[in-house]
Amino acid sequence: MSIDDLANALDQTGGGAGQEVVRAEGVDVFRWSAKLNRRVYLLEGIDWLVELGQHWVVLGPNGAGKTTLLHLAAADSHASDGTVDVLGRRLGATDMRKLREDIGLVDARTSRAIPPRRPVLETIESGAFNSIALQHQRLEESHLSRARELLTTVGLDDLATRSFGECSQGERQRILLARALMASPDLLLLDEPASGLDLPSREQLVSALVAMAGHDPSLTTVTVTHHLEEIPPTVTHGLLLRGGKVLAQGTIEETLTSENVSECFGLPIEVGRRSGRWSATIR
Repeated sequence: MSIDDLANALDQTGGGAGQEVVRAEGVDVFRWSAKLNRRVYLLEGIDWLVELGQHWVVLGPNGAGKTTLLHLAAADSHASDGTVDVLGRRLGATDMRKLREDIGLVDARTSRAIPPRRPVLETIESGAFNSIALQHQRLEESHLSRARELLTTVGLDDLATRSFGECSQGERQRILLARALMASPDLLLLDEPASGLDLPSREQLVSALVAMAGHDPSLTTVTVTHHLEEIPPTVTHGLLLRGGKVLAQGTIEETLTSENVSECFGLPIEVGRRSGRWSATIR
């Protein structure tokens, strides 16, 4: 299916508002292996279209290429072949640093970079200019007000003065979510945001993601995960990756079928859905 056919299919199934946020056409990402004396493909032949207001989940086993694809959407890397447009700008023909200012990202690297003694409210404020450093000279009263608003959105009002390093893993993930939203990004990317969380923390994070989607209907999100149980009920579209190739993509209902998920993970899996939440069990 060509990228234009994909766009038409998404429109016919109620996907997107027609404004493109991420567009990948014929994308390969490969590395040269001296040991094997050949290219090793991380992604191969990827066509993918994300439109304004959609919420995507990218699923697949370890090594499927999920994080590689997310790094392209985050303007952190380039494709080896093919084209990638993010927020209407072509990777390789635009200022990547400036583009990243319009993208919110929640990942493990950001969590490790935050100074552990920094207060939670200041940690959120540091996202105003997509910088780990807190740029005091550029901050205004409006930034403080937005940081407090986001702290409420993720349900952590009482942690404003606590040090980031003293927060639990679940609290830190919600803080990073608020931080990523600080600059009102056009695109929010989440790389395994519930990894390592216990059940209560996972559910609190999912609730925060639902609240976030309700506050800004135009926000577009892409979440990478291994587990169907971590998918928020607000997710509208899905993409399954296996071996660096797209196995299935489209609306969440047509993508997350037992047949597709079983083929993706190489196991006989029964997919269920109840009250908007997904589950997977081995048959």
